[in-house]
This record gives sequence, structure tokens and C-alpha cells, in this order.
Amino acid sequence: MSERTYLAVDLGASSGRLVLGRFDGRRLRLEETHRSDNGPVRVGASLYWDLLRLWTEVLDGLRQSRERAATAITSVGVDTWGVDYALMGSGDVLLGNPHHYRDARTEGMMERAIDCLGREEIFQRTGLQFLPFNTLYQLMAEQRSGAPLLECAERLLMIPDVFHWLLSGRQSNELTNATTTQCYDPRRRAWDTGLLDRLGLPTHLLGDISPPGTRLGPLRREIADETGLARTEVVLPGTHDTASAVMAVPAPCVPSEKPDWCYISSGTWSLMGVELSAPLITEDCLKLNFTNEGGVAGSTRLLKNIAGLWLVQECRRVWNQAGRSWSWQQLSAAAEEAEPLVSLVDPDAADFLAPGEMPSAIREFCRRRGEAVPADEGAVIRCALDSLALKYRLVLSQLEQLVGSRIETIHIVGGGTQNRLLCQATADACGRAVIAGPVEATATGNLMMQAIAAGDVGSIHEARDVIRHSFAVDHYKPRDATRWDEAYGRFTTLCQAAGG
Repeated sequence: MSERTYLAVDLGASSGRLVLGRFDGRRLRLEETHRSDNGPVRVGASLYWDLLRLWTEVLDGLRQSRERAATAITSVGVDTWGVDYALMGSGDVLLGNPHHYRDARTEGMMERAIDCLGREEIFQRTGLQFLPFNTLYQLMAEQRSGAPLLECAERLLMIPDVFHWLLSGRQSNELTNATTTQCYDPRRRAWDTGLLDRLGLPTHLLGDISPPGTRLGPLRREIADETGLARTEVVLPGTHDTASAVMAVPAPCVPSEKPDWCYISSGTWSLMGVELSAPLITEDCLKLNFTNEGGVAGSTRLLKNIAGLWLVQECRRVWNQAGRSWSWQQLSAAAEEAEPLVSLVDPDAADFLAPGEMPSAIREFCRRRGEAVPADEGAVIRCALDSLALKYRLVLSQLEQLVGSRIETIHIVGGGTQNRLLCQATADACGRAVIAGPVEATATGNLMMQAIAAGDVGSIHEARDVIRHSFAVDHYKPRDATRWDEAYGRFTTLCQAAGG
């Protein structure tokens, strides 16, 4: 086939990028054309996303992509984080900036819902992990705030849905992001309007759900004229970034009830799980607080959300604001020089959820729990990375309990694959082979879904074959088992004390 070009808009919680994908029928080549920072904006006591600035960055990226593309760009698709949303009013009016999921407005909302319906009923209806920032609890907070937006709203769009509306003019709720809301019934594959009714929340805001691969149509005329992309179509990828990242795992593609591999989509969050053919909604799944989210081609992603590199990112932000200017490479080098497994924390402890003075929070956690207090920056980062690797081991054991089979291989995809210290620590802590790559997994999965929608790739199976031929991966073998086994016992005690 002649070379085809697709464009992925990949917006993460800490940065955004636009990536061209050039596909010759066998291999996919990537070129990043635009990158920008992202993060929460504080206004008074609230945290928001700066949606209009993000849209400006997307437009800049569209123009730059057109200039650098050798051929016409066939299509464009957007993926982002989950749970957050915007409200639309009459006449296609965007009602305000969306709240950031780390905003404090959801405090106590999850507990209210549980008091009203019980954990068992909510989980049986949604199959979703209980997290205080799930869309369900954000909507409860919105309603109880007394703000008029919910009363004025006619439609709820998840964040990638907003960008697809801005690009195409069409409002659509894409499946994989809808499944992150805790307002969705994975068995019926539909919104659970009965759940919202029971909690007194409006249901008319929820539109028809569209699967990954849906073609929304051409770019708005004014966008096409401004960017020069007159022949480009808007296509829905797996709009939840984890769904796109999991599509890019270079592993067998047929979901199994007894999987022998798992994935970690590693970035600000670590999403660790397996690919199944149907949701797993059981008492054990509820007890272990796992989640069932929608994947591409009708698959289910049984996974757990883990804090990920958030602790490291926040430490770097705090130090750089203080004028120390740490690069990622410098932080990794400093951590490698620090003694391993000296200090441990539970990465998912409530102490670390909100933006703030993260190095002090880590040191204070260690002080309270009787851990050695990290003495310098390298020791702080080593503490965060070692603790994250041990958290992976804990979640791995829970996954194996749920699926009833031993997982032999851990696939790490995403930006975290560039942290070689973390990849090796994961192999060491878990006692499993680790395969790391591709780095740009989310953009890759986004692009390959566009290729499937265009008919250039026949299936997810073929897409993963393309990915295996296109990107190198790194292999890590476990070592030093005794030392990590000893640290794991200490770590599990910490997690139990912290409630994690």
C-alpha cells in the first residue's frame, strides 16, 4: 500500500503531544510534531483544567503537523485521561472550565453514595474501582455545590469528547472513557441511569455511546481552513489513554480468562491489569478494589489504578520551583546512587493525592511509620520508585488471585519505560520478566485504531503485529530476590497501616 498518515492528539495529566503516524502497510513510524505542558490551575480554592489553552495548543499542533506531513493526513483522534468532564448548554455552549479530578470538592461524596446505596450495589452495577474522584462523585459534588451549571446543562462530554466536538462539531460519548465514570453498566454496555436516579442525579445529560473506531466526519470547515487539513477526518480511538496504551501492548491480542501476561501503563498514573473477554464482577474483585473498564474491540480491562510517577513528578516540580532545576535524567542518576529499599511509603496513601509539598509529605510519612527518613533528593526518589515497584508486586498477587492463573510476563508501556531503574526494580520486586516498550504506547494505540477505521489494518490482532514489527523493546530479568522479599513484608505492613 502507499504510505498513509494519521495524527494522534495525546493529552496526559502532565503534558500533551501531537504525534504523526506514517504507515506503509507493515511498519508504523512516529514523529512528534508538538508538545506542551499540562496540569491543574488553581482559582480560589478550586482546581481546573485550562481547556482553552489546551485547545490552542492542539490547533498549533495541527498546523505544525500539516507542515511536516509528507502526505495528506487521513484522520485525527484524541485520547486523554479519564473521569473528568465538561457540561454543554443550549446552542452548543461550553459551560465553564472543567474541574480537575484532584479538586477537593469530591471529599466525602464517595462516602455519601456508599451510605445511600452500599458498596456492594454500586460495584455490582458498575464493576468499577472506588476512587474519590470518579465522575459519579464529581457530579454529586457539582449538584451539592449550589452552582447553576448542572441545572443549565443539556449534555455531559468527557474531556476527549470535548475535543472531538471542537474538531468535528459532533457531540459523542466514546465507550472507553464512559466506562471510567462509575455511571456505566459494563454488563449491559450502557449508561446506568437507574443508579443516577437513585442518587438524584440528572440522566438526560448522557448521550449515545460510540465505540472506538467510530468516524465522526470531517474537520469543521473553519478548522480545516485554519490548519490546511481540508481532507482530514475525525475518528474516535480508544479515547481513554489507558485503552489506547493497552492496545499497543506487543502481546497476544485474544483476551483470555486465564491470562499469562499483564500490563502496566506507566505515567502519572500506573494502570496495572489484564485483558479479559468479559467483566469480572465478583466479591473478591470488590474486596480488592479492582476496576472493569472498556477496551478496544469489546475487551475488558481488569485493572487497578496506582499512583504511578505522580510522586516523582511532584517532587521535581517542587524542587524546580525552588530553583534547583532537576532534569529527569539527573533525578534518575541521583536515585541510582542512593541505597535501595532503605525507605518505603505506600504510593496510594491519601497523604500523596493532592498537589503540594511532596518531598515533605514523603519524609513525614516515613517519620510517622518508623521508616528511615530520606536524607536527600536521590533518597526521596529512590524511596518513591522502590515503593512503586513493591506496589506492583502487591497488585500482581491480587491479579493472580482474581484470574486464577500465574502471570509470567509484565509488559510496561508508556513514558515510564524510559525509567530503567523503575523497570529493573519492577522485575526484581515481582520476580517476573519485564518487557518495556513502546514508549509512546498511547499515541501508537490511538494511531492504529485510526488505521483500522480507515480499513488499512484488518483487526486488533493485525495492529499488534504491526506494533511488534515497528518498535524495539527492552527486557529485564529479576535479580536479588531475597532482599526484595524481605522488603515486601515490610511494605505490606505499611500499606495495611495506611489503608492501601
